[in-house]
Amino acid sequence: MKDTTAYKHQIETRIAELKSRLTAVNAALDEPTSADLNDQSIELEDDEVLESVGRVGLQELVQLEQALGRIANGTYGVCHKCGEDISDARLAAVPFALLCRDCANPPKN
Repeated sequence: MKDTTAYKHQIETRIAELKSRLTAVNAALDEPTSADLNDQSIELEDDEVLESVGRVGLQELVQLEQALGRIANGTYGVCHKCGEDISDARLAAVPFALLCRDCANPPKN
């Protein structure tokens, strides 16, 4: 079983960063709109981008919280497909990875 202390810290730090970013996104989306129609058009486009950033952030937040659950139940770092250990390099890059590199990228025939 992997020593998950560093991964847990990395995940918790990332969760805090995401929550902070999502709070800022929500605050920006709650700002009142301009009376000027041209400004409203620009603000609408900006809001669409912010909403997209928020959706992606929420998805990552869910994945990170699930990873913390796997740490808690002792299954973190084990490939959900083949049962082998997920490499430390992969977990460092994608701390919520469910699959090892080989299962995530099967060879193309």
